[in-house]
Amino acid sequence: MASEDTKRDPYDFPREWEADVLLSDGGTVHLRPVIPSDADGLVAFHGRLSERTRYFRYFGAYPRIPQRDLERFSVVDHHDRVAFVALLGDDIVAVGRYERLEHGPSAEVAFVVDDAHQGRGLGSILLEHLAAAASECGLRRFVAEVLAENAAMVRVFRDAGYQVSREIEEGVLHLEFDIDPTEESLAVARSREQAAEARSVHNLLHPKSVAVIGASTDPTKIGYVALTNLLSADFAGTVYPVNPEHKSVRGVRAYPSVVDIPEDVDLALVAVPAEAVESVLDGALAKGVKTLLIVSGGFAEAGPHGLHAELRLVGEARAHGMRVVGPNALGVLNTDASVRLNATLAPRLPARGRTGFFCQSGALGTAILADAEARGLGLSTFVSAGNRADVSGNDLLQYWETDPATDLVLLYLESFGNPRKFARLARRLARTKPVVAVKSGRHAVRPQLAATSAEVDESSVQALFEQAGVVRVDTLAQLFDTALVFAHQPLPAGPRVAIVGNSSAIGLLAADTARAHGLRLAADPVDVGPQASPEEFAAAVREALNSPETDALVVVFVPPLAIPGTAYARALREVVVEMDKNKPIVSTFLAVEGVPDELAVLSEDGVPTRGSVPSYPSPERAVNALARVVRYAAWRQRPQGNLVRPAGLHAEQAQVIVSELLAAEDGKTTLLSDDDVVRLLGCYGIDVVPFRVVTSADEAVTAAEDLGFPVTLKAVDERLRGRPDLAGVRLDLSSVDGVRRAYLDLREISGDDEVYVQRMAPKGISCVVGLQDDPSFGTLVSFGLSGLVSTLLGDRAYRAVPLTDVDAATLLREPRTSPLLTGYRGDEPADLAALQDIVLRVAALAEDNPEVRSMTLDPILASPDGAFVANARIVLGPPPSRPDTGPRRLRPINAPA
Repeated sequence: MASEDTKRDPYDFPREWEADVLLSDGGTVHLRPVIPSDADGLVAFHGRLSERTRYFRYFGAYPRIPQRDLERFSVVDHHDRVAFVALLGDDIVAVGRYERLEHGPSAEVAFVVDDAHQGRGLGSILLEHLAAAASECGLRRFVAEVLAENAAMVRVFRDAGYQVSREIEEGVLHLEFDIDPTEESLAVARSREQAAEARSVHNLLHPKSVAVIGASTDPTKIGYVALTNLLSADFAGTVYPVNPEHKSVRGVRAYPSVVDIPEDVDLALVAVPAEAVESVLDGALAKGVKTLLIVSGGFAEAGPHGLHAELRLVGEARAHGMRVVGPNALGVLNTDASVRLNATLAPRLPARGRTGFFCQSGALGTAILADAEARGLGLSTFVSAGNRADVSGNDLLQYWETDPATDLVLLYLESFGNPRKFARLARRLARTKPVVAVKSGRHAVRPQLAATSAEVDESSVQALFEQAGVVRVDTLAQLFDTALVFAHQPLPAGPRVAIVGNSSAIGLLAADTARAHGLRLAADPVDVGPQASPEEFAAAVREALNSPETDALVVVFVPPLAIPGTAYARALREVVVEMDKNKPIVSTFLAVEGVPDELAVLSEDGVPTRGSVPSYPSPERAVNALARVVRYAAWRQRPQGNLVRPAGLHAEQAQVIVSELLAAEDGKTTLLSDDDVVRLLGCYGIDVVPFRVVTSADEAVTAAEDLGFPVTLKAVDERLRGRPDLAGVRLDLSSVDGVRRAYLDLREISGDDEVYVQRMAPKGISCVVGLQDDPSFGTLVSFGLSGLVSTLLGDRAYRAVPLTDVDAATLLREPRTSPLLTGYRGDEPADLAALQDIVLRVAALAEDNPEVRSMTLDPILASPDGAFVANARIVLGPPPSRPDTGPRRLRPINAPA
């Protein structure tokens, strides 16, 4: 008998299952569920398969698809029978499907890939998306029958990270495995995601050929500038100007269109007006260009019409396997001697260095490159992505993680497209390479977050960046100040700073700044005096570096009148090179900003490299930059912690509850009832102190007797609940008469018959744990002590999910009032382990249920006997644009950039 699910419209598939995915070679395909109109495409796909591939898939020749099978393959119910097609343009290049076995929790899974696209990772992508769809439809296990000689398919299952059981009979392998994600399967997916995204960016930054579409002979046009910059940098590959009106541009043969170029084109730089870009795209798609770099403006930044054109352009490009940088981008560059790519509108290729730079703003890009050159900061690669319609900062983080030419990452960001993914990638990258970010527009809240976002104070913003290991700065000047230390100096072993100079006033200024940043002085500042010789100055520097109490050195210097300051600078450099103490040094020298020649250690290319001493116009800027590096080094040294999921979680049950509640409200944002709050929290082992809602004095007495004396009575009206003087909260009610009188008093004060009767929790310190959305970091867990003073002072600590055990422990200790929990003035400490357990359960709830848009547990009574939740409030709503969970996929093109 057919199930209800088989009666579904075969065209009506879950739209969230549709996705653009990135393959192992950096190309893209579009993935979606199969629909009946795919029948002709399936026949054409089958016709392209080799005999060997058909034999492996169907265990026989199967030269054509019979009509009965074609209908079965193309008409599915998207529940018990699910199939995905991978599309490149209009062509199906892979198919994966599962069929439920006997209405049970298992399904048979199989897939087949076009011979021309095998080895691109399509099998593992299909398996991930099929497993996610199957889990959503209540399935728990996959089985597969695979010919033992089909090594590639066996490898797809074996390497997916699942626990696979295998049996073989007559040359056929029978495989079975649970499809619930495991730590290993998630790690495999993350690793493949990193490799694919890194490869995609590698294709962008290492092209063997570049076509300049819109190359112009007019020096005032950007097409002229772009071509000139490519040629001036001495690009190692081939440059193809595209201009239908000229046979050559800048002395290089030109082609009427990109399709007329006789060789492959890896990168197409588009410098034509916005209205002409769509026609250019058609040619690039026909040519098979890997990446489109659009420096033209007039798209999303120009209004709704431009946004529509941008979305259509990117959707078409991805569907044909191409990635897009921009529109409205300054461009990309790579200083590698074997590439020498300057595909930007900036006039010069920067000096070779080991710093990667991602800049969202095209307008600032040229100034940023000029500033880096002026300060002596060499770059490895630079990407200005403009509107970030496709390629974003997250893609670059994936690339730089494994790029051997990059040791330091700098970011200029205006917004986050996927904040959870940014935090995950940055946290992983920062363990090996410093990440320094300027984040502008910090308090710009996206419309879909407006109802559930709350402003996070500045110190907490800093803590959230530091949780991910990102060094956050407020200005481009601070970005470069900090980058110079990271790029040229080692990381300090600790916070102890020595100060050496020839001016006591400037030395004291440096010392005051160091103390303000929490640095410790290794000793009193050393003043060699204004008459000291370069040799005496060098001796003082040597002694400070030799001291085991010194972790870092600040050199402050005012040039004396008698001797040129350059002699002192050379003396400093010689001491540093000679001693090689692996301790960072910053200076205020010669009033120079950057790396002066006298303090530079030059690479083979003649640019400042490791060992160079950065100089700053003031001691405050020097110490500020050093302090950021010290904090980062301390973060690197701290234990990372482990992502922890406490025992007794019932995520599947919670999802059923959430889905039912949202469906009842037609998907609209809604405040849950008390009973629903208790149900949902109970799925995560968070118990609310038992309570009843009553409407009469007799019911209040009955409830008190059932719950057990003593009890608490309080108003239901939330407007009154925070005001005990108005709400008439009655505590420690231990008698029937007391409960009756309290109910009548509360009803009179509040004007409401409904009153809470709650069992009295053990006395303790009132705390609050919350969940909220943030436009920069995604879902945040907050912690603080309850009360008006804590609220007024903004004494809350925040962490972004997911949380490690270390995150949870430090979250509890970060508020300024947290000593009240640890035995302040001799009181018995609260049970911090119980509080930490609640925090981790709240984080797990947020991870599993992005529909929970905000939550407040207030108060939680923290006592030596445990932590007890007395009240909770939960708001459900449509989840934000895809959280960083589920199978691999590119950011939806209509999602916020």
